[in-house]
Amino acid sequence: MPLIIVRKEEKGDCEMDKLERYRTLIKEQIRRYVDAFNDAGNPDVQELDIFDDERGHYQWVSLGWEKGKRAFYTPLYVRLHDGKIWIEKDTTEDGIANDFVREGVPREDIVLAFHPPEMRQYTDFAA
Repeated sequence: MPLIIVRKEEKGDCEMDKLERYRTLIKEQIRRYVDAFNDAGNPDVQELDIFDDERGHYQWVSLGWEKGKRAFYTPLYVRLHDGKIWIEKDTTEDGIANDFVREGVPREDIVLAFHPPEMRQYTDFAA
């Protein structure tokens, strides 16, 4: 009879799987916004997704020219920090945090970092 070895999953493995899932979700959501704005937006402004998996930083950047003036904005900036999704800036209509919740991310794993620390306890998300 063949020997079957079952490896016990360690806590570190679960955390790595969770972070990899979060990385994937963050990138998918940012790409969705970037693609929508590139399809419907100003042809003189490029919408870019900028991802740094090694350091856990994810951005949507608008770059170009609007009415003769330089356009350079960061509508969305999300990072992974301490095993949670930290939303540092979010100018989306419904909030990317709600997109993450719809995708199954627990509210306690999402920090609305654009709120002052003392106010976060009053949100439906992690403090």
